Amino acid sequence: MLLSDVASHLKLEFLGKDIEIESMNELSLSSSSQLAFAIHKKYSYELKSSKAKAFLITNALIEHLPEDSSYIICEDVSISMAEATKLFYKKPIEQRLSHAVVGQECYIDAMAKVEKGVVIGSNVTVMAGAYIGTNVVIGDNTIIYPNVTIYRDSVVGSDCIIHAGSVIGADGFGFSHTKEGKHIKIYQNGNVIIENDVEIGANCAIDRAVFNSTIIRRGTKLDNFIHIAHNCDIGEYSLFVAQTGVGGSTTLGRNCVVSGQSAFSDHLDIAPFSTFTARSGVTKSISNSGGVYSGFPLMNHRDWKKLQARIAKLND
Repeated sequence: MLLSDVASHLKLEFLGKDIEIESMNELSLSSSSQLAFAIHKKYSYELKSSKAKAFLITNALIEHLPEDSSYIICEDVSISMAEATKLFYKKPIEQRLSHAVVGQECYIDAMAKVEKGVVIGSNVTVMAGAYIGTNVVIGDNTIIYPNVTIYRDSVVGSDCIIHAGSVIGADGFGFSHTKEGKHIKIYQNGNVIIENDVEIGANCAIDRAVFNSTIIRRGTKLDNFIHIAHNCDIGEYSLFVAQTGVGGSTTLGRNCVVSGQSAFSDHLDIAPFSTFTARSGVTKSISNSGGVYSGFPLMNHRDWKKLQARIAKLND
């Protein structure tokens, strides 16, 4: 749609050329056909180097815009961004697409539902009660157990196993909040990508991205009851034990081991080969590879053991 249409929907003023917008994206990842946004002054450097040509922005940041930019002036960029995401939200089901393409030697149970636009590789098993949404892609030799739900546009690689009751591609938990306390939905317009040789346990939830993709990289194994929030990037060959959760936009390097009931805050970067013992609470990024961590607040595992020994002596 045209930038003027976006501005009209938001009931705001726009300045510059009226250009066509295909979608929205973050500042650092935007292309010239995408609408970007800057909420805080801390993004002024990214703003100057952004490839986007159209922005949602406050008056205070106009001076940092790239040359020849078009922009919509917002009183609250967070609220305007949330309202704009609705304009680019895709319908859950599209009936005008072509019928699903299914490879050789597949078993698709009669009680499974496969929407239009789906592409399924060879030797894939889809069991009863599974739902495969619009434009989903599933690679060869993958097994989808009963009552798995895969939302539209998700990509599942080859040699994957998704156990019963798991949900791939549900909306991430994203809202902007007005001064009056209302919660404005940020529509999740990205997808989920599950690479090859990934196993996902029963009753897991992997949320779709706001923009771009939530990624579970190859060889990763998830136990039961695990939540991966929107825009996370889980490194290859990582292991997650049951009842763990990862906050939005957190990235874990390869071969991380996360023990049961551990939790990660959002927007963290975790170094490869990090290990977290049970009930670890991770609230800060970790830059050094190979560490073993415990507790909340999180600390080196050896320090945590010493602390526990001292606490035990207090009870004597």
